[in-house]
Amino acid sequence: MANKTLFGTQRGIKRADGWNQAGGRAYKLEDREALAQLAMTGTLGDAYYMDAQAQLSELLEAAVKVEPDFLAKTAIYVRRNGHMKDTPAVLLAALASISPEHLSQAFPRVIDNGRMLRNFVQILRSGATGRRSLGTRPKKLVQTWLNEASDETLLWASVGQSPSLADIIKMVHPKPTSKQREAFYAWLIGRPADVRLLPRTVQEYLAFRETAGGAPVPNVPFQMLTALPLNQRQWTRVAERAGWQMLRMNLNTFLRHGVFERATVRRALAARLADRKAIEKARVFPYQLMAAWMNIDEKVPSELRDALADAMEIAVENAPELGGQIVICPDVSGSMMAPVSGHRRGATSKMTYVDVAALVASAMLRRNPSARIMPFDTKVHDVKITPRDRVVKNAKLLASYWGGGTACSAPIVKLNAEKACVDMVILVSDNQSWLDQPVRGGTAVMEEWVKLKRRCPDAKLVCLDIAPYADTPAHSRPDVLNIGGFSDVTFDLIADFARDRLGTDRWVGEIAKVPL
Repeated sequence: MANKTLFGTQRGIKRADGWNQAGGRAYKLEDREALAQLAMTGTLGDAYYMDAQAQLSELLEAAVKVEPDFLAKTAIYVRRNGHMKDTPAVLLAALASISPEHLSQAFPRVIDNGRMLRNFVQILRSGATGRRSLGTRPKKLVQTWLNEASDETLLWASVGQSPSLADIIKMVHPKPTSKQREAFYAWLIGRPADVRLLPRTVQEYLAFRETAGGAPVPNVPFQMLTALPLNQRQWTRVAERAGWQMLRMNLNTFLRHGVFERATVRRALAARLADRKAIEKARVFPYQLMAAWMNIDEKVPSELRDALADAMEIAVENAPELGGQIVICPDVSGSMMAPVSGHRRGATSKMTYVDVAALVASAMLRRNPSARIMPFDTKVHDVKITPRDRVVKNAKLLASYWGGGTACSAPIVKLNAEKACVDMVILVSDNQSWLDQPVRGGTAVMEEWVKLKRRCPDAKLVCLDIAPYADTPAHSRPDVLNIGGFSDVTFDLIADFARDRLGTDRWVGEIAKVPL
């Protein structure tokens, strides 16, 4: 008899057609899946296995392999649903060369604030996407955005450099539609302007600046005030007017300026941080709240620390109740210690991939208290975790197991050894499995999954990839969902997959539904 190890077959295992960044066998994502994965997870910073330039190259290569229609829809999806900043701007810049018509359709839905406008102009003029000038269509789109933006939007957009809003105005020369807007453009680019025609907020800012802080504090971006000699009362006023995201990001700054000394102020700001409507309006990522929690100064009052924890509970409420036997497997291997922002000079986040994986597991456990949590690297770690504990506490506990190589099949190997019956397994990983070498032509994950399916024929596998790599240890099929990123839509997709509400294209199909 021929050697079964060499010539045996396992039903349902597709032959692995590639290698991952760590050198392990993997499946290449198809073109549209690869684009979606890279756009939803790429921060264009140096990652554990891939530097920023390699990320950009892969993203642009994926962009030219799909039809312009899908490229435009992906740009919209990753901005609206993934809240990404750099990658949707890159996709728009690519569209400027590939299909100006589709650029026009996607532009107003992706460029929704001044920072996104600056990103788009910077990327397009860099030459990275094939051109160094804006060109006729992009220039008109930028002109229209400037003319249609409110005075408040333009004022907030004026904060930031490389390029600044003034640089952009000088590049595209928008034709003002009124004397007031003409004066505002002049002031924004540093030219003489009739102060009486400027927006009231700008007039208040100029009065405040000229009186060295003697006038009432204007409602302007606080970055415009930091060079001025503000006293404690004025800093308190800035904090009280701050938007939700600004408040979250500047707790330590407000602490240094004595804003939290009054109990009434502490209570009011804490109530805003934990306000459900404000959290939903801010479109905050749960991991952004986790990052704020990790970076907060220990001297920040407990009311505000508790408010952040409460905000986290609200932010993860859309984690689905799945029912059945659920197993959640956060990857705690060494490569998961890379920062989610990538290594970027002056902007590297303390938040790592392992923190995100732990956060996903903790959020799912809150809604599925009978779920089994199996953190893994080369093996599965035993962990005692209480569903009733706050998400931030459980996430910190899970992340503490970090270390070791990566064997994505380890949790499924253990489940098979136990002959456990499960309904869904969720792997939260960078998918760079390399220690679990397969016996046959597939991957170790797929070989173990096929074994589990013989015992649990209705079981489903979710591979949630939170890093920008275009490969997977489990190929997509009716019982396997590959999805990238961690946003408010992630939980919805997992729930729809569990309840057989996703179409045959799964995640890619959701992007394809975006109207143009």
